[in-house]
Amino acid sequence: MKDNLKVFSGASNPELVRSICSNLDIEEGKIDTLRFSDGEIRVKIGENIRGKDVFIIQSTNPPAENLLELLIIIDAAKRASARRITAVTPYFGYARQDKKDEPRVPITAKLIADLITIAGAQRVLGMDLHVEQIQGFFNIPFDHLYAAPIIIEYFKQFDLSNFIIVSPDPGSVNRSRAIAKRLGNLPIAIVDKRRPAPNKASVLNIIGEVKGKDVIIIDDIIDTAGTIAGASFALHESGAKDIFVSCTHPVLSGDSLDRLRNSSIKELVVTDTIPLGDKKIDMITILSVAKLLGEAISRIHEEQSVSSLFV
Repeated sequence: MKDNLKVFSGASNPELVRSICSNLDIEEGKIDTLRFSDGEIRVKIGENIRGKDVFIIQSTNPPAENLLELLIIIDAAKRASARRITAVTPYFGYARQDKKDEPRVPITAKLIADLITIAGAQRVLGMDLHVEQIQGFFNIPFDHLYAAPIIIEYFKQFDLSNFIIVSPDPGSVNRSRAIAKRLGNLPIAIVDKRRPAPNKASVLNIIGEVKGKDVIIIDDIIDTAGTIAGASFALHESGAKDIFVSCTHPVLSGDSLDRLRNSSIKELVVTDTIPLGDKKIDMITILSVAKLLGEAISRIHEEQSVSSLFV
């Protein structure tokens, strides 16, 4: 069956793709990504993919060329007569603008969904979308994976008898509650925050008893780290002891590393959906999602259930 399976990498996260191919026990697909002298992206698939089941792996985090390269590779695969094209987006960027919550703003999550579909993808595989309803923006099948089992497995190594799970905002309560249940029905608390402007958050209150407790804050994305740093200070002021933070997608833009270093956080646990490069600091622990993505790709290829991975 794997003779018909081809996995190609964009430029956003080649190390993750190599790990996925290693887990699948296949060779990475041959692709040349070059540049014209003006910087324009030129792609050429270096092998025959006619009639093949093609998976193109590319996170769409900035720069925007990551997204553009994904669209170009999809188009190349379509024109090379691939049997089926699946866009694998470990991190689905532009997802935070998922609704028209004020006048004269775009809904970028819907726009990106349309672009991927029009380019020629027939299926999408993503992980920990910012909001799950983004799946509804696609008119093609969307398989949604969760990094929670990997994060849960990591924290099961701890003595959790004094721990409490904290949701960084009311919108993340369901995610936090699900992880708390699987870590032994741990109690939960909620950070009540207000966001006066994009990338700026003000922590107002901690809902729940955290005094004397060790804390795990569960989030999906950490961008500027303003919310997480503010939450850690508020939790520390409320009497929390050791503070751990977990997120799937470490965007870590701007002054985020300085905020993390100056915060009350003991350890930040992230996955490799986005490569950290020179953003790796001592307090960060990286967990790989390669095995999970590889298993999902294998199941899609063999027409097996993906949702059963999380039962």
